[in-house]
Amino acid sequence: MSQEMTSNKPYLIRAFYDWILDNELTPYIVVDCNYPNVMVPQGYADDGQIVLNIAPASVGSISLTGEVIEFTARFGGKVEHLYVPHQAVAAIYARENGVGSSFVVDYPELADSGEEVDSEPKRPETKGKPSLSIVK
Repeated sequence: MSQEMTSNKPYLIRAFYDWILDNELTPYIVVDCNYPNVMVPQGYADDGQIVLNIAPASVGSISLTGEVIEFTARFGGKVEHLYVPHQAVAAIYARENGVGSSFVVDYPELADSGEEVDSEPKRPETKGKPSLSIVK
């Protein structure tokens, strides 16, 4: 009997975080800012992503339990509260040597929320092999 399992991503992120700290390195995460419920200072994002230093010395009261990473950090001298669902994390790595792991960011299905989902545009069906012709 097959039982659907929860995501292993939160466990892997916590394991890499601990491993990086145990090796006295600085853990960074890459976050997809467009993922639902992500709360990060948008002014610091680049191309829809933000890289965050999550070392205990750099953040205040970090929590990696449950389904989110939650902490406070200073941006431009202002304290910000950050809220990052584990599913929005694209990578975790050590700043000093780049060792870590990257992850796929799977967006939740809109159908789960009752909204209509637009499928990919359908291409017209063609029969036979494609052919080229000279147009004068």
